[in-house]
Amino acid sequence: MAAYQQLYRTGELKARVEKAKSILEECHLCPRYCGVNRLAGESGKCHITSQVVISSYGPHFGEEAPLVGRHGSGTIFFAYCNLRCVFCQNYTISQLGEGSAVNKEELAKMMLSLQAKGCHNINLVSPTHVVPYILDALELAVSMGLYLPVVYNTGGYDCVETLELLDGIIDIYMPDMKYSNGKIAEQLSGIKDYPKVNKAAIKEMHRQVGDLQIDEQGVAQRGLLVRHLVLPNRLAGTEEIVSFLAQEVSTNTYLNIMAQYHPCHNAFDIPQLARPVNKQEFHEAIDLAHQQGLDRLDKYNFPLPLRLIPR
Repeated sequence: MAAYQQLYRTGELKARVEKAKSILEECHLCPRYCGVNRLAGESGKCHITSQVVISSYGPHFGEEAPLVGRHGSGTIFFAYCNLRCVFCQNYTISQLGEGSAVNKEELAKMMLSLQAKGCHNINLVSPTHVVPYILDALELAVSMGLYLPVVYNTGGYDCVETLELLDGIIDIYMPDMKYSNGKIAEQLSGIKDYPKVNKAAIKEMHRQVGDLQIDEQGVAQRGLLVRHLVLPNRLAGTEEIVSFLAQEVSTNTYLNIMAQYHPCHNAFDIPQLARPVNKQEFHEAIDLAHQQGLDRLDKYNFPLPLRLIPR
């Protein structure tokens, strides 16, 4: 049973929807704390007012293995983002807002459509800035028969107050841990306090759902799954990130260390980012994780030679 079903039956889900909407009057959904009245048509750093913009939705087979299973992860890609990553591979969606506006009923029907296609979960991609609208649509979808686990797939710049509203609603948290250094975070994503905020968010997510639980079919049901993209020249600060996860979260954390970085968008303007990650850098990141006792590494996205190395 998905976490949100109990809250729906007691009426708590509806109460959470109303509380989330009230945040929009002086928006502090995310740690940017823009303070604009989005219900009155104002917008802040994320550029979203009172409408949700969807870039695409459908079964996705390129996500982590426990999310994909046999039938795919039911992804819904939300346009815009509260970050401004210079190397974003989806910048036409996250920064240019590519997509179409949808209402509550349309979003709920998307969720139900993904369930009907056999997807194992509803995977909300970049949901931070549209949490109230998601909850509103989710309540409607549950009344129409939705029962799949919900994945909160985020860039990791989330405030604890908003995450607390999601306690008992989200089944699987999948945040990024992008950087361990504030100066690098400011240079590459426009957010100096990313490391501090990110760590607090990760701890809150783990408090709510614990370590990732996977069923006998290899499909994730509940828990925390962390993503970390290796950047060239050690810009991501991998050593500090894996140390934090092992020492302050759990050595049983399911971690996807990703090697697929390639320069795009504005990355070519920064010499240290203007090349792909090399094998040595990726091997080093994997070794650092193992040295900290983090052995639950997702191998779905590993380069083939690394997949064959026993651990």
